[in-house]
Amino acid sequence: MTGVRKGPFVVSRQRDEPRLCSHSEVEGAPLNAAEVLQLVDVTRAYPGGVTAVDGVGLTVRQGEFVAVVGPSGSGKSTLLHLVGLLDRPTAGTIRVAGYDTGALPDRSLAALRARAIGFVFQQFHLAPGVRALDAVADGLLYTGVARARRRDRAAETLHQVGLGERLTHRPHELSGGERQRVAIARALVKRPDVILADEPTGNLDSAAAETVLELLRELHAAGTTIVVITHDRGIADSLPRRVRMRDGRIVSADQRREVNP
Repeated sequence: MTGVRKGPFVVSRQRDEPRLCSHSEVEGAPLNAAEVLQLVDVTRAYPGGVTAVDGVGLTVRQGEFVAVVGPSGSGKSTLLHLVGLLDRPTAGTIRVAGYDTGALPDRSLAALRARAIGFVFQQFHLAPGVRALDAVADGLLYTGVARARRRDRAAETLHQVGLGERLTHRPHELSGGERQRVAIARALVKRPDVILADEPTGNLDSAAAETVLELLRELHAAGTTIVVITHDRGIADSLPRRVRMRDGRIVSADQRREVNP
């Protein structure tokens, strides 16, 4: 086993471990992988004249920690679905890990999503009765990693997020904050290019919310690129970069800045 230290974490890898959805499974060549996400004049319109995202341009570089903030109906959730490759834009260009997603067929798009993006949602999406270890291992289902190695990687990642003593616990045996940490571990286990977190503290009390935010800060310090979608200005103001949305458009995008946690 080899190990690479990133901040407070050690990312370990078996010498013969399969790669996660290698670049060869995604048609075409990446243009600039240092720009993890790049949107150029992106629009998403729906029948009936509804334009949820309107001419958005945004770049997220490797290692950034970005908050996309706005009120309900501002277009931030639609933006997440677009950059998460769950939807395609009506117009414009989206590049993920350097790949022009508009040029990819559905199979390559799915491979890129499986390899490059980790999702964290407000509702946790943990199956009832499934142990934390298995829930996190499921994050590797479509990555080509062998079943036994998936469980090893899941255990390592749960230890990383502070749940090493909760491997066999099921959702009803965990607090809200612990459930969200399981969800973060599931997103992190495949070592994605970016984690997309949609209102990750929305269902938590203030103490659990701060614990989850502190975990995300630690992951960012270890080199993980993270985009948080939130309506909470307090959370947005606590992060190194803030992008504000209203009526489907970006109205301001702060440059990287130092923030005292």
